[in-house]
Amino acid sequence: MTEATIFDKIINREIPATIIYEDDYVLAFNDINPQAPIHFLVIPKVQIRTANDINNDNAELVGKLYVAAAKIADEMGFADNGFRCVMNCNPDGGQTVYHIHLHVLAGKPLGWPPYQETLKK
Repeated sequence: MTEATIFDKIINREIPATIIYEDDYVLAFNDINPQAPIHFLVIPKVQIRTANDINNDNAELVGKLYVAAAKIADEMGFADNGFRCVMNCNPDGGQTVYHIHLHVLAGKPLGWPPYQETLKK
């Protein structure tokens, strides 16, 4: 069995989070270190460690992350202005929690490229 992550603990309500959306498959909550005026995470309720672990068996579940992100964007009123969805993968991709999660960033124009010279610690 895979070790529980902080996201598993949020799903199980073992640690607090500001939950903004939940259904049978996904959970969305505000990021504790926001990088934009609106920054939340959408996670599957089943742990998938990295983007490398996405396959035909869980592809529909991963798609539900994007469906939820679009629904939240519409409900929060920023869908028409736009938003960015990002999923980090492994250390060089900036992944720090090994339970896939979709970062949704909005509330201002987002520049490109979205990187810095230093990695997130």
